[in-house]
Amino acid sequence: MAVGSSASYLRSAPSSSAPAVPRPPTSLTVHPVALFSILDHYLRRQDSQERVIGTLLGTRSENGDLIDVKTAFAVLHSETSEQVAVDMDYHHQMYELCQRVSPKEVIVGWYSTGSNLNTYSALIQNFYSHETAPYPAIHIALNTGTVEGEEAGVKAYISSPVGVSPKPENAVFTPVPVELKFSDADRSGLDLLTSSLTSPLNATGANTTAPTTDLSKLESSLRELIGMLDRVLGYVKDVVEGKKTGDKAVGRYLMDTFGMGTEEMERGGFTGSLQDTLMMSYLANLVRAQAEVSSRLALVTAA
Repeated sequence: MAVGSSASYLRSAPSSSAPAVPRPPTSLTVHPVALFSILDHYLRRQDSQERVIGTLLGTRSENGDLIDVKTAFAVLHSETSEQVAVDMDYHHQMYELCQRVSPKEVIVGWYSTGSNLNTYSALIQNFYSHETAPYPAIHIALNTGTVEGEEAGVKAYISSPVGVSPKPENAVFTPVPVELKFSDADRSGLDLLTSSLTSPLNATGANTTAPTTDLSKLESSLRELIGMLDRVLGYVKDVVEGKKTGDKAVGRYLMDTFGMGTEEMERGGFTGSLQDTLMMSYLANLVRAQAEVSSRLALVTAA
């Protein structure tokens, strides 16, 4: 990737130590939008790039214990065997634009693809530690699973300086627990996107599955709902007949779920979430269509 003149070579950065690292967060949650942004950046990378990096935006509690990573944006960077360069001006300009849209979302750290943590990772971590001070910068490493022998997954780290007079490149990364969180509407979209993994491919290697219509997706959701209701009815019947010992927690949950009136259930249950489900279905179909067009364009370019 050609990096503009505004790029800063982190290896030549001052050797001032990173800010003191407070205790690690007790809860780190990553939302699907951030993961999609990272994967999109990775798919658009140049062939010469082994990994891509970017900035993580989200919310943080007052004491820094609870962090929600909600979005992310790409940052131009270049790595060679001798140095690493990051376009810091681009990073700051993008952050200012994001602040206009979502002023509550702040910089919480950075991401990279792959599972390798090296000296360059420590240099980039040092830069983001100053951006998030006095809180520690979170580093999320997303393994895309494209390298043979490596399993796809998400890992999170914070860093601590090493040595009496530590340099930016001298740091140790400490893993922290990370949780992927998505709502019921997000789940519908994710299920639709992953449904193409088992679909047959044509001679050109393109997916042959047509985008799912709203009605077919709604039908699939209703069938799944009917199956859940059948399991609940079977459980309740077994408890009433004495075949199973009832769980008070399950009983209270079922009362909270089904204890409302018919009008309230229609307004707050099915009808209230129908539009959200259809919207997520539409967006997922749009993403799949865009991915299909991109793959076909790549085949035409390669030919």
